[in-house]
Amino acid sequence: MAFFLCAFVVATVRLLFWGDTEVFPAIINSTFDSSKTAFEISLGLTGVLSLWMGIMQIGEKGGVIGFFSKVLSPLFCRLFPDIPKGHPVTGSIFMNLAANMLGLDNAATPLGLKAMEGLQSLNPQKDTASNPMIMFLVLNTSGLTLIPISIMVYRAQMGAAQPTDVFIPILLATFFSTLAGIIAVSLYQRIRLLNQTILLFLGGTSLVIATIIYLFTTMEKEQINVWSTTLANVFLFVIIIGFILAGIRKRINVYDAFVEGAKEGFTTAVRIIPYLVAILVAIGVFRASGCMDYLIQGVGRLVELCGSDSDFVAALPTALMKPLSGSGARGMMVDAMNTYGADSFVGRLACIFQGSTDTTFYILAVYFGSVGVVKTRHAVPCGLLADLAGIIAAICMGYLFFNV
Repeated sequence: MAFFLCAFVVATVRLLFWGDTEVFPAIINSTFDSSKTAFEISLGLTGVLSLWMGIMQIGEKGGVIGFFSKVLSPLFCRLFPDIPKGHPVTGSIFMNLAANMLGLDNAATPLGLKAMEGLQSLNPQKDTASNPMIMFLVLNTSGLTLIPISIMVYRAQMGAAQPTDVFIPILLATFFSTLAGIIAVSLYQRIRLLNQTILLFLGGTSLVIATIIYLFTTMEKEQINVWSTTLANVFLFVIIIGFILAGIRKRINVYDAFVEGAKEGFTTAVRIIPYLVAILVAIGVFRASGCMDYLIQGVGRLVELCGSDSDFVAALPTALMKPLSGSGARGMMVDAMNTYGADSFVGRLACIFQGSTDTTFYILAVYFGSVGVVKTRHAVPCGLLADLAGIIAAICMGYLFFNV
């Protein structure tokens, strides 16, 4: 609603005071284009959702999800205190987060939707987001990524001398974004973070990230691309084979289990269409009215008035678009590299912005829409706080690594 209101005000001003007669036709056209895009996205998700929901059903009946639930129970009991100890949904949450960290977007969404179904089964108020749902959503929207494969590929296509040079800055920025998201949700939900289990987890995660950074800095850029892509796809294939073998070991009918899960995936893909149409149309109207352009110009002038360096402002469209639309932010990133150069400060910073957070409103629409949740409570402010932390961290990393 806020997007439509802002767009209407700006468009009216442009029409009455500047005589811009094209603004309202552009807004109406954007509604048709965005609704078409939303349907195409849902249609494209149908096959992927059917496949991975089927695989997840095999894993659940084969005991794999239960195994991960037991292993992660000590940590998840602290971060998700409302989830019963050892509940299978913790395994689904882990699989989703692992897929996100490796940049496996096609696998992460179905795994996340499966986790949301499990969380909804524990939710006493079906139309209202529960505390575990919000923590899970914010962990997704903060966009923790260990291997930003797609961004490195785009940089290579745009002629970057070293496409992998943004790897470490993205890793650091997205880590701070995720940390900020966890802290924000914990403050809202009064979760005690200063305990041994969580501190060991955060310390261990920091050590893993530091090790990955060290290993990749010792490789040539061609090796980084090969290893990151290979490891991600090996992980994906191991999941499929492992789940099938677990199902065979448990002597379940693997085919029937797959079909049962695939049917759920198809139903889920159809169910999220109205929610996707609503959010993407709102975003399209916001962009077509010129609100995004005015917002960027205002930020630039404010930074200049404060006497600060404003070189980063040219890359901000990617950062501001990312919470709204992944494809829109990707287009902004490519445009920045095309306009300023892939190896320019703006081009590199746009890539860091693209990798530092995730599509907050898209994720909220798809995940909450899949289970019929309409009251999101503090999910949006916590998600946007994580995005803000990611943007600030990305700017700091950009100046630290690339500003000369």
